[in-house]
Amino acid sequence: MTVENLPSVIRHWIGGELVDSADGRTFPVTEPVSNTPYAQAAAGGPADVDQAVAAARAAFPAWSAISNRERATVLNRIADAVEARHERLAAFETYDTGLPITQAKGQARRAAENFRYFADVIVALGEEAFRQGDDQFSYVVRTPVGVAGLITPWNTPFMLESWKLAPALASGCTLVLKPAEWTPLSASLWPEILAEAGVPAGVVNIVHGIGEEAGQALVDHPDVPLISFTGSTDTGRHIIRSSAQHLKTTSMELGGKSPAIVFADADLEAALDSVVFGVFSLNGERCTAGSRVLVERPVYEEFTRRLAERAASVRVGEPADPATEVGALVHPEHYERVLNYVEIGKKEARLVAGGSRPDHLAEGNYLQPTVFADVERDARIFQEEIFGPVVAVAPFDTEAEAVELANATQFGLAAYIWTSNLKRGHRIAHAVESGMLWINSHNVRDLRTPFGGVKSSGVGREGGAHSIDFYTESRIVHVALGEVHTPRFGAAS
Repeated sequence: MTVENLPSVIRHWIGGELVDSADGRTFPVTEPVSNTPYAQAAAGGPADVDQAVAAARAAFPAWSAISNRERATVLNRIADAVEARHERLAAFETYDTGLPITQAKGQARRAAENFRYFADVIVALGEEAFRQGDDQFSYVVRTPVGVAGLITPWNTPFMLESWKLAPALASGCTLVLKPAEWTPLSASLWPEILAEAGVPAGVVNIVHGIGEEAGQALVDHPDVPLISFTGSTDTGRHIIRSSAQHLKTTSMELGGKSPAIVFADADLEAALDSVVFGVFSLNGERCTAGSRVLVERPVYEEFTRRLAERAASVRVGEPADPATEVGALVHPEHYERVLNYVEIGKKEARLVAGGSRPDHLAEGNYLQPTVFADVERDARIFQEEIFGPVVAVAPFDTEAEAVELANATQFGLAAYIWTSNLKRGHRIAHAVESGMLWINSHNVRDLRTPFGGVKSSGVGREGGAHSIDFYTESRIVHVALGEVHTPRFGAAS
């Protein structure tokens, strides 16, 4: 795949300038089709994070002081600049992540919508007031927290960066963004987008680097009171432990092993479409993938057979090919991890589709969509997040068993329920331990709704007003309206 205008060096963006690391270190960035380096990225460390935080702190008073309407205007200009680069963004994202180009093309639109949405939210958002009869009046003052630390993952990186950037900026925070080291290419577009949109220098700062170095320095920094992280559960646990020293506010969107529960009375064609898309789109590298499919026994064999047939027919190919439905997994290290789970699954369950590299693709991080049937609840492929095009299928006999199996992992991010009995659908939705649930629907998300998980899938909620709550502090002011009658301790009788 040939992409025009690829940078040979990806630098930090600090205080409105592109800069190298303080110590000059870089690390190679590879693309997943040939696994060869195409660029060097600045390897940030504590000194670079210090510089970025200082720039953000310096910019905070002015940015936080402007009106919500003024910030909304800037956010809409960012959205315009993102949309103007949609072709280039899609090409960068496909080249760097291995996502199919047809799926990458939607990322610019979704990223722009994040900015437009939060521009609307911050203008329309009111504050609360309370009256205690005629004696006292209380009102809420909402203020931005300060410098936000944003740490983003390597799957759909640009869109997920926008998901955090937009509410942080709308709220009046300045910020330091640490993109994922495996996929920094699309983040290299932010400096020109922000400059074109008129974002003041220092409001947004970007430090590239390895998580254990740049990310850790951001988490540890005493002048960053807030950390928003999307990534693995293990890393999230580590960030929360590290954040405890400075009592930082954290939002953790972590791993998932989401169930798709299919009852015999469901529209099986619609359920099948949703299951196939839900676990194999984005190369299966999505936290909300329905990677455990629980099927009621009367239709279990039929549904499993049809799922295997569809998986075998999914078009795996070069990410730049518009016909490709599953591209190359993001990085050799992750590819080996997914392949290891496939080998584990072959010992734990019945392989009915995939399980190996497609014959027509001799090189690159490719895996034919893989389906395991008759998976037991204690199997590793049932319990552990694989984050690739691999799905585990298991039968159930009763509604209670379906709920028990759905809840039988440490995760609780998303769940999908397929049934024509809406009373049952609601019962299941209320009983399944997940932060987000869909009944007779695939992962269609309204930006106004809370996003996040329970159990080991995360801490906190973002989305809509929940995001504004996260990036702001609410202070309450109480005012006496009438005579004050306070007990007079210590006064002479």
